[in-house]
Amino acid sequence: MPLRNRRTPPAVRLVKRTVEAYRQLEQGQMPAGPGAGALDALHLRKIDLADRILVVNPGGYIGESTSREIAYAHATGKPISFTDPSDQ
Repeated sequence: MPLRNRRTPPAVRLVKRTVEAYRQLEQGQMPAGPGAGALDALHLRKIDLADRILVVNPGGYIGESTSREIAYAHATGKPISFTDPSDQ
């Protein structure tokens, strides 16, 4: 099943790549290829749709991807809250 078809709308291709990336994660693999970027794009789109952001950061830990998403949310003016104290 090809992930790219010129007749398939871009949103559908994004969903297919995202599903493939989640399958890779479930198998203990880090997403690679187009699916990895699809996850990042999906998360940023969710931030665009949100009124505010709640960062779930047990023990104050914030990973690299979450840091990028926090920076994006901050740049778009979204209010950001954390479940645990953080330096962000």
